[in-house]
Amino acid sequence: MDLSNYSLPELRRLAAKVETEIRRRSDTTRRNLLKRVQKMAAEEGLTLDDLLETPAATPETKAAPKGTGRRAGAKKTKAAPVVKYRNPANPEQGWSGHGRRPQWVLDWLAQGKAMDELAV
Repeated sequence: MDLSNYSLPELRRLAAKVETEIRRRSDTTRRNLLKRVQKMAAEEGLTLDDLLETPAATPETKAAPKGTGRRAGAKKTKAAPVVKYRNPANPEQGWSGHGRRPQWVLDWLAQGKAMDELAV
Protein backbone atom coordinates (compact mmCIF):
# COMPACT_ATOMS: atom_id res chain seq x y z
CA MET A 1 0.00 0.00 0.00
CA ASP A 2 1.55 3.29 -1.14
CA LEU A 3 0.78 6.01 1.42
CA SER A 4 2.85 8.75 -0.20
CA ASN A 5 -0.14 10.11 -2.17
CA TYR A 6 -2.25 10.67 0.98
CA SER A 7 -2.47 14.10 2.62
CA LEU A 8 -1.71 14.46 6.33
CA PRO A 9 -5.41 14.73 7.33
CA GLU A 10 -6.19 11.65 5.23
CA LEU A 11 -3.39 9.73 6.93
CA ARG A 12 -4.70 10.77 10.36
CA ARG A 13 -8.22 9.61 9.45
CA LEU A 14 -6.76 6.32 8.21
CA ALA A 15 -4.76 5.91 11.43
CA ALA A 16 -7.91 6.48 13.51
CA LYS A 17 -9.79 3.87 11.46
CA VAL A 18 -6.93 1.40 11.90
CA GLU A 19 -6.89 1.99 15.70
CA THR A 20 -10.65 1.41 15.83
CA GLU A 21 -10.41 -1.81 13.79
CA ILE A 22 -7.52 -3.10 15.92
CA ARG A 23 -9.52 -2.42 19.09
CA ARG A 24 -12.61 -4.15 17.63
CA ARG A 25 -10.69 -7.24 16.54
CA SER A 26 -8.82 -7.41 19.83
CA ASP A 27 -12.09 -7.30 21.76
CA THR A 28 -13.60 -10.00 19.56
CA THR A 29 -10.54 -12.23 19.95
CA ARG A 30 -10.53 -11.69 23.71
CA ARG A 31 -14.23 -12.62 24.00
CA ASN A 32 -13.80 -15.75 21.85
CA LEU A 33 -10.76 -16.87 23.83
CA LEU A 34 -12.59 -16.29 27.11
CA LYS A 35 -15.48 -18.49 25.91
CA ARG A 36 -13.05 -21.26 24.94
CA VAL A 37 -11.25 -21.13 28.28
CA GLN A 38 -14.57 -21.14 30.18
CA LYS A 39 -15.67 -24.20 28.21
CA MET A 40 -12.37 -25.99 28.92
CA ALA A 41 -12.63 -25.17 32.64
CA ALA A 42 -16.26 -26.35 32.76
CA GLU A 43 -15.24 -29.67 31.17
CA GLU A 44 -12.89 -30.15 34.14
CA GLY A 45 -15.53 -29.07 36.65
CA LEU A 46 -13.92 -25.68 37.34
CA THR A 47 -14.78 -22.04 36.87
CA LEU A 48 -12.56 -19.20 35.71
CA ASP A 49 -12.43 -17.97 39.31
CA ASP A 50 -11.05 -21.37 40.30
CA LEU A 51 -8.33 -21.02 37.66
CA LEU A 52 -7.41 -17.46 38.58
CA GLU A 53 -7.25 -18.04 42.33
CA THR A 54 -3.75 -17.98 43.71
CA PRO A 55 -2.94 -20.97 45.89
CA ALA A 56 -2.67 -20.22 49.58
CA ALA A 57 0.91 -19.69 50.66
CA THR A 58 2.31 -22.45 52.78
CA PRO A 59 5.37 -22.16 55.01
CA GLU A 60 7.34 -24.14 52.41
CA THR A 61 6.42 -21.77 49.58
CA LYS A 62 6.86 -18.51 51.47
CA ALA A 63 10.10 -16.79 50.64
CA ALA A 64 11.90 -14.57 53.09
CA PRO A 65 11.21 -10.91 52.33
CA LYS A 66 14.07 -9.12 50.67
CA GLY A 67 15.24 -5.67 51.63
CA THR A 68 13.93 -2.91 49.41
CA GLY A 69 16.21 -0.18 50.61
CA ARG A 70 13.32 1.61 52.31
CA ARG A 71 12.68 1.89 56.00
CA ALA A 72 10.74 -0.99 57.47
CA GLY A 73 7.03 -0.25 57.33
CA ALA A 74 7.41 2.72 54.95
CA LYS A 75 4.77 2.74 52.25
CA LYS A 76 5.50 3.67 48.68
CA THR A 77 3.20 6.40 47.42
CA LYS A 78 2.18 6.81 43.83
CA ALA A 79 2.34 10.23 42.23
CA ALA A 80 -0.85 11.68 40.76
CA PRO A 81 -1.00 11.35 36.96
CA VAL A 82 0.06 14.46 35.07
CA VAL A 83 -2.49 15.58 32.51
CA LYS A 84 -0.77 16.77 29.33
CA TYR A 85 -3.84 16.99 27.08
CA ARG A 86 -7.41 18.20 27.65
CA ASN A 87 -10.55 17.67 25.60
CA PRO A 88 -11.66 21.16 24.45
CA ALA A 89 -15.29 19.95 24.21
CA ASN A 90 -15.20 18.59 27.79
CA PRO A 91 -12.39 20.01 29.97
CA GLU A 92 -13.04 17.31 32.61
CA GLN A 93 -11.52 14.77 30.22
CA GLY A 94 -7.74 14.66 30.24
CA TRP A 95 -5.01 12.34 29.06
CA SER A 96 -1.43 11.97 30.27
CA GLY A 97 -0.07 11.03 26.84
CA HIS A 98 0.73 7.49 28.05
CA GLY A 99 -1.18 4.36 27.16
CA ARG A 100 -3.90 3.98 24.59
CA ARG A 101 -5.30 7.20 23.16
CA PRO A 102 -8.83 8.02 24.33
CA GLN A 103 -11.57 8.15 21.72
CA TRP A 104 -11.84 11.95 21.90
CA VAL A 105 -8.14 12.21 20.92
CA LEU A 106 -8.64 9.80 18.01
CA ASP A 107 -11.67 11.81 16.86
CA TRP A 108 -9.66 15.04 17.11
CA LEU A 109 -6.84 13.61 15.00
CA ALA A 110 -9.30 12.14 12.49
CA GLN A 111 -10.55 15.68 11.86
CA GLY A 112 -7.03 16.56 10.75
CA LYS A 113 -6.27 18.67 13.81
CA ALA A 114 -2.88 18.69 15.53
CA MET A 115 -2.16 17.06 18.89
CA ASP A 116 -0.39 20.27 19.99
CA GLU A 117 -3.76 22.05 20.08
CA LEU A 118 -4.85 19.75 22.94
CA ALA A 119 -1.74 20.39 25.07
CA VAL A 120 -2.31 21.90 28.50
